[in-house]
Amino acid sequence: MRYQLAPLYCRPWTLNGISARLIESHYENNYGAALNRLNAISEEIERLDLGSAPNPSLARLKRDEIVALNSTLLHELYFASLGGDGRVLPGALASAIAKDFGSVDRWRQEFAGIATGLAGGSGWVLLTYVPRDGRLINQIASEHNQSIAGGVPILALDMYEHAYHIDFGANAMAYIDTFQRNIDWSAVKQRYDDAIKVAPPRPLEQKEFADVPSISVEEVREMMKSGTPVQIIDTRPKHYTTKAQDIMDGAVWRDPERLDDWIGTLSKTEPVVTFCVYGFHIGCQTASALRKAGFDARYMAGGHYAWKAIKGPVKLFE
Repeated sequence: MRYQLAPLYCRPWTLNGISARLIESHYENNYGAALNRLNAISEEIERLDLGSAPNPSLARLKRDEIVALNSTLLHELYFASLGGDGRVLPGALASAIAKDFGSVDRWRQEFAGIATGLAGGSGWVLLTYVPRDGRLINQIASEHNQSIAGGVPILALDMYEHAYHIDFGANAMAYIDTFQRNIDWSAVKQRYDDAIKVAPPRPLEQKEFADVPSISVEEVREMMKSGTPVQIIDTRPKHYTTKAQDIMDGAVWRDPERLDDWIGTLSKTEPVVTFCVYGFHIGCQTASALRKAGFDARYMAGGHYAWKAIKGPVKLFE
């Protein structure tokens, strides 16, 4: 399958003490690289001839896949965790944290203590709800190779030797075949029914632009690859583009504040895609104005940095 890039959730210019430059680099280079690596691994797995591919190759790819998948999932959660006043907790959440940690201050101390212990190394610190125990815990996720972040397992096979050596010796394949003959699929189905009731991560919602359709960067890339006629308009604000070094290859920049001056150059027979820096206001506002004028216009979710994160082609901004 092809995994799609999630548009940047937080608004970098609103963050207190974290620069937009840091967020842009993190989103484009780290999150984007993980997602591109995940798609490359997925494509390699799909190309395998499972009847003849050596098992070590498949196992290696699946190990690489969980690292890349967790990296994308955790980065998406990270960006979605930013953008508020961290000093103030909603009452119900403060009560839940106090119940499980003793107090909000104690939770802060534990969370920061774990993070300090990881400084200079690698890993994530997560506040996690454990449904079995009905409580919150702080946890470390090392090297992206924990179980899939947010996943709810419904079937498990233990491949440590203690699970099969007494009966099967070194014959792991016989153990695996026997395990599969003993699966209780009715119980698995019940767990599946429970798992699909868990809601996915909440997507970014821009209620003021709910009636303006969006298009993903992957969809725009496929339109361009297929030769579909499309008018791509870079509407990053003028004060931003004076410092910009690159622009999406195939796009033209137009000043969003002078829409009336250039709207007449557009064709109404070809779709229009607009985008701004991150995919929030300007690109949406421009698409909305064009739609009201009768154009088939959509805004590109995630904007300029989402395009760069999927390694979409860019050129020098002149």
